[in-house]
Amino acid sequence: LLLKDGLTRSLSAAGRPRDNAVIEWFFGHLEDGVCLTCAKTFEQVISIIDDYMYYYNNERRQWNKNRMTPVEYRKFLLAS
Repeated sequence: LLLKDGLTRSLSAAGRPRDNAVIEWFFGHLEDGVCLTCAKTFEQVISIIDDYMYYYNNERRQWNKNRMTPVEYRKFLLAS
């Protein structure tokens, strides 16, 4: 489906909801973690999302990954 400004929306095939499970999970966390309605400009929205992405990958520790951040866990796996 082609959207405004040449963007394309990606949807999983019918009957295959697991295709989007990871991104749905991420957006659920994003919605809980930031206030996009507080932004007054598009640049503020981008800044808020950039800050959240940095936090999500570099500061947020995960219990199921030995209490490592995603970046630390990736480095750990690559060093193994």
